Amino acid sequence: MARQELMTRLEAEARECYGWSNGPGDRYAAHSHGYEKVLYCVEGSITFRLEDEGRDIHLEAGDRMVLPAGSRHSALVGPGGCVCIEGRR
Repeated sequence: MARQELMTRLEAEARECYGWSNGPGDRYAAHSHGYEKVLYCVEGSITFRLEDEGRDIHLEAGDRMVLPAGSRHSALVGPGGCVCIEGRR
C-alpha cells in the first residue's frame, strides 16, 4: 500500500501524524507514552516488544499497530530498515 494511502487512513483515526525511518538493526530502548499510539509500517520491518506482556509484534509494510497509553515497549528494526508513520489518539 502506498505511503499516502496509509497516511490518509492514519489521519482519519489519529492526530499529530508524522513519519520516521531507521536503518537496519536500529533499536529503541524500553519506554512508554502518555497517549494511545497508532502506527503503520510503510516500508521494511520492525518488531516491537511489549515489555510487560513479554510478547512481540512484528510489522511489515502495510501492517498497523495500536499501543495503549502507558504500554512499555522497545523495538528492533529489521534487516532492510523501516519507514513508519504514527499519530496519537
